[in-house]
Amino acid sequence: MEQNATRIAKILLGLSDVNLLGVEDLDDQGAKIPLRVHIECRGERPKCPLCHGTSYSKGVSLVELIDLPSFGRAVRLIWHKHRWVCRDPKCSAGSFSDQDSRIAAPRLKLTDRAGRWATRVVGRDGRSVSSVARELDCDWHTINDAVIAYGTPLVEDPNRYGKVHALGLDEILFYREGRYRIQHWSTSIVDVKCATLLDVVPGREAKEPKKWIANQPKEWRDAIKWGTLDLAGSYRSVFRAVLPNATMVADPFHVIKIANSRLDEARRRVQQNILGHRGRGGDPLYRIRRLLTMAKENLTENANEKLTHLLELGDPDNEVATTWRAKESLRELYAYRDPKLASDHLDALISDFTDEERPAEVQLLGRTLGEWHDEILAWHKSFVTNGPTESMNNLIKRIKRIAFGMTNFANFRIRALLVAGRPDWTRLATVTPVTTHISGALLS
Repeated sequence: MEQNATRIAKILLGLSDVNLLGVEDLDDQGAKIPLRVHIECRGERPKCPLCHGTSYSKGVSLVELIDLPSFGRAVRLIWHKHRWVCRDPKCSAGSFSDQDSRIAAPRLKLTDRAGRWATRVVGRDGRSVSSVARELDCDWHTINDAVIAYGTPLVEDPNRYGKVHALGLDEILFYREGRYRIQHWSTSIVDVKCATLLDVVPGREAKEPKKWIANQPKEWRDAIKWGTLDLAGSYRSVFRAVLPNATMVADPFHVIKIANSRLDEARRRVQQNILGHRGRGGDPLYRIRRLLTMAKENLTENANEKLTHLLELGDPDNEVATTWRAKESLRELYAYRDPKLASDHLDALISDFTDEERPAEVQLLGRTLGEWHDEILAWHKSFVTNGPTESMNNLIKRIKRIAFGMTNFANFRIRALLVAGRPDWTRLATVTPVTTHISGALLS
C-alpha cells in the first residue's frame, strides 16, 4: 500500500515532481463538489530567465484545471503556482510563474492528460464535443480548444501522407446560413488509392483547390498520374491548371447518375404532356419511377413485366422507353475492360444519342458524353473512381450529424481530418499542443 503523497500523485494523477497538498471533497455547506486535488511543483527554485540569477517567491496563485473523472466524480486539479521575482534589482525581467507542460499546456483549461484524452475520443472515436464536456463537467469551448490544440499538430504532420498517384476532388455541403438557407460548400481533396482525406478547402470553385495543390512540392505533384472527378467543370479546370500531366477520370457512378437524371426528366416531361399534371400515385409512369433507375439485370420477372406494361400505358410515343434503353446501353460501357472496345462502344453511343430523332433528353446526354469523351474512357485504363472520395464525405457527414451542424470552418477542417485524414494516433502522447488560437488565458 502506497502512503507517500508524491507517489500517490504519480499513480492517480500521472504526475511526477509535484507535491500533493490535499483534496477537497465538500463545500462550506457540506455539499459534494467536484473533487479538488491541490498540487504544487517541487524541485529547485527556478533561475531568472533573463540574467539566470536567483529568484524569490512573490506569492502563490491558484489555477483550476479540469482533469479526468475519478471514482465517478468530476475532478479539478488546483495548481498552486508560485510567482517568482529576480533578486537582482537591476534586472529588467518581470515576474514569472511556474511552468510545467506535463501538468497543462499554456492557455488551456484542461490538464495535459485530459486534453489528450479528449482529442482522442472526439477525433478518433467520433464523440461529440458536447458529450465529452458533460462527462468532464465543463463547457463546450474548453473541450473544443483542447481538441484543436492537440489535433492541429496531428493533422499538420508532414508525414501524414506520402506520394499520391490518384487524386480525387468532390464537394460537400459545409452549412446553410440565414433565413433563406444559403448553402456554403467545401471541397474534399482525397488520395483515392489509399482512401485518405488529404485536406478540406472552402468552396466548390476552382480557386481554393488550385491554391492547395499548387502549394505542394513539385515532386509530389509530378507523382499524381490520375485525377478523379464527378463531371464538374470547376474541378476539370483545377487538373488542367495545376496537374496538366495527370489524366482525368470521370467517375462511372456520376456518369450513370447523369443518364438517370435525363431519364427522370424525360419521364416527367411525358407525364406532364399527356396528363397535364405532375406524377400521382395511380399514374403509370409515376408507378415505375423507381424501376426505371434500377439496373436491368436486377429486375425480377414480375418487375420487368410491370415496367413493360406501364410503359405501354403511359408512354405512347416510346420516348421514356428510348431514354431507358439509352441509359442501359451506357451502363454496358463499363462491362468492357479493353480500352479499344470501350472507345468504339462510346463513339457509337454518342453518334446514336445525338441523332435528331432521339428525345431531347437523350440528345443532351449524347452531347455530355461527347464533351467528357476522353475522361470517361480514362476509367478503362486506370480503373480508379471517386468512390473513396464519397466515402470520406460520408465520414465528414457523420461528424456533422454528431455535432448537429458546424459553422466554423477551422473547427470543421480539423475534425474532418482527425476522423478521415488517417493521422498517426501514436504521436498523440508526444505532440506539443498549438494554443495560439485560444483567446483567453489561464490565471497565472
